[in-house]
Amino acid sequence: MIAIKECKREVMTLKVFSTVNMLLLLLLVSNLTAADLKLDERPAVGGEWGYRPADGVVSAVNPPSFSWRPQKGLTWEIECQDKTLKQNVYSAKDIKFNVCCPPEPFKAGTYIWSYRGKDEKGRYTNFSKVRTFTIAKDAASMPMPEREELLSRIPRTHPRLFVRPENLPKLRRLAKGEMKAQYDRLVRECERLLKNPPPTKEPPKYPKGMVRGSEEWRKVWWGNRTYTIKALNGAATLAFTRLLGGQEKYGAEAKRILLECAKWEPKGSTGYRYNDEAGMPYAYYFSRTYTFVNDLLSEQEKKMCRAVMKVRGDEMYNHLCPRHLWRPFASHSNRAWHFLGEVGIAFLGEVEGAEDWVWFAMNVFYNVYPVWCDDDGGWHEGISYGHSYLGRFTWWADVMREAMGVDAYDKPFFSKAGYHTMYLMPPGKKGGGFGDSAWRRSASSNVSLMSQFAAQAGNGHWQWYVEQMGGAREVGGYIGFIRGALPKVKAKPPDGLPNSRLFMGTGQAYLNSDLTDASKSVQVVFKSSFFGTQSHGNEANNSFVLWAYGKQLLVRSGHYDSYGSAHHSNWVWSTRSVNNITVNGRGQKKRTAQAQGKITAFKTTPSMDIVVGEAGMAYEPPLGRFTRAIIFVKPELVVIYDRLEAKEPSKFEYWLHAFNKINVKNQHEVQVRNDNVVCDIDFLTPSGLTFQQTNEYDPKPRPRFKMKEWHLTAETADKKRRMEFVTVYRPHRAGAKVPSEARLKRIKGGYVLKVRLSDGNLEALLPTGDFTTLRAFGLTTRGAIKCQLKRDGKSAEILGLEK
Repeated sequence: MIAIKECKREVMTLKVFSTVNMLLLLLLVSNLTAADLKLDERPAVGGEWGYRPADGVVSAVNPPSFSWRPQKGLTWEIECQDKTLKQNVYSAKDIKFNVCCPPEPFKAGTYIWSYRGKDEKGRYTNFSKVRTFTIAKDAASMPMPEREELLSRIPRTHPRLFVRPENLPKLRRLAKGEMKAQYDRLVRECERLLKNPPPTKEPPKYPKGMVRGSEEWRKVWWGNRTYTIKALNGAATLAFTRLLGGQEKYGAEAKRILLECAKWEPKGSTGYRYNDEAGMPYAYYFSRTYTFVNDLLSEQEKKMCRAVMKVRGDEMYNHLCPRHLWRPFASHSNRAWHFLGEVGIAFLGEVEGAEDWVWFAMNVFYNVYPVWCDDDGGWHEGISYGHSYLGRFTWWADVMREAMGVDAYDKPFFSKAGYHTMYLMPPGKKGGGFGDSAWRRSASSNVSLMSQFAAQAGNGHWQWYVEQMGGAREVGGYIGFIRGALPKVKAKPPDGLPNSRLFMGTGQAYLNSDLTDASKSVQVVFKSSFFGTQSHGNEANNSFVLWAYGKQLLVRSGHYDSYGSAHHSNWVWSTRSVNNITVNGRGQKKRTAQAQGKITAFKTTPSMDIVVGEAGMAYEPPLGRFTRAIIFVKPELVVIYDRLEAKEPSKFEYWLHAFNKINVKNQHEVQVRNDNVVCDIDFLTPSGLTFQQTNEYDPKPRPRFKMKEWHLTAETADKKRRMEFVTVYRPHRAGAKVPSEARLKRIKGGYVLKVRLSDGNLEALLPTGDFTTLRAFGLTTRGAIKCQLKRDGKSAEILGLEK
């Protein structure tokens, strides 16, 4: 009996031992598998949003938005601790996206954060490296409400876009009272639409064999956009006006147009992926009409509209999400995301997935917007695209505020955005610097958006800018009525502002002698940008353009005849098209985030500016360096000092562009003229330059573009691995007496420059190396430019870049 018990005990012990071993084995296997589930922490590269807040950053918003590299098949967990107190202040699990903005602000202070991923089996990656950031005391408070809270704020009845149901009575009273004039204009527009209703037949697709990007293709591509807007924005106008005044004939016509357009094939000629320029306006104008006219639709008609927008909304969402949260630099996507947000709000609770569309759009807004700049303002794609995209974004700002109580203008960017326009385009200026279509823009084109910014931010400087060009323009249509009369803002002249300013986030500096009137000012615009040459901001780094007294002297050449056309891609995108330098005929990498530059120094005083950019790595093949420094003595002198290092002995070609033929007598007597304004140019070094000039493009723009420009190249005589250019520019009015004396002396470690001014001299030390010491004029510098401005009868002013 005892033997049997002992035997049973041994069997039991064996079973327990085996079970324990099995558990240990399973745990070991699990740990090994988890160890194989590694976090992808590769550094962000050009075109990627990056890890945010980056290590050491001071956040201008509170709480900061967090961003990290996405990884397929994972959800996320984030932890954030007070660095001083070692206390956890925020943690979140099961985060769907690779971005996150907490729902509550933090206290001012220093924090650390890290994150990890979890797969569908519940296994975790390792935690990421720890990053440190600081919340400033004056950081803007912008916590992001949690999903259910945010969605619960949206009305469950209609209308939902731009106006809530409970706010309609107020608008109706305004239509009969203080805004009757605006309402009457809406009525007149509606009567016009009834008399000449827009066509609603589905527009055609591209014919078989049509070449994408050709002139014929453009007519269909853009024509379908304008056709769609005419129909559906007309319907939205009719539907909204009927909400105010009760005219059933307007509602009936809006409904008819809506239902006719609902018959269009969702992935046909106006499909988002087939032609997004038609698909995007279809999406938001259809949604506006639907929510404005909703009470007139039968359940069957609503189902028809919902079915259409389910297809269109999903197509947009699947294209944008989650890609846009990590790679947000696709141009059109930067408006598509908030158009999708409008669709989501209009169809919330009625179309499966609409909640996801809204939540995605709000995650973009809080975590990944705006993309083409930093908080200082600016827009890498140029002022034309900036105003176009920001103007459309203000619609979304109106929608968010009304539907969800979120104020877009709390973002630090919007408290500074207008200064970019003021500095780039002072009142009266024609031509908008860098970026596609910018050269055609005039300062008066900026009034509409600047009025909105001035009113929303209460900024007197921006209001002053608006008033210099005749005051605010009234925004028409239902958008204008909803916004009503903008709040009055007292204008404040820019008397206390510096005339020049660096916008570091976009890598552009605007050097002005006068900020109040372009006809009295000389301006240099300079670019050397982290964003490189991507998208519509395709100019090579270290490029500059020059204006004087209201005239464009040295310009950004070429035509935006069609995006990616032969001329656009092979001339406009090339380094040859801008005031820049090529090496052995080759320039910087075209249309890529990888061709990065950087502004490495900037200093400004009332009388003198210095800005320096580095762009060597942007070239193909890369250069050891291309350092361009610009010294601006306001308003009469610009000195440009270039240092280049190639990997092998090379020829260097210096490019300049102007509207009129450039007069070249020799390298010390070159003159650009535009009407009554001229610029005298003196290539002080290197000697032996040979010049060529043409007014032809290679390749030519499309025939509809008739205007030509002149292109001058100054080529070095000998092949060298290292090259320096020192060039003096003297912009002035024709007939003015301008000194011409400029002396450049080569000494050990660099150059000594002395230039005669109308009332004094500029003396400058220009080192060739980063660590060489130069001494002259009673000045000493080590590896950095140093200038001394001596005005007759005044004390010398010294400006240098030594750290």
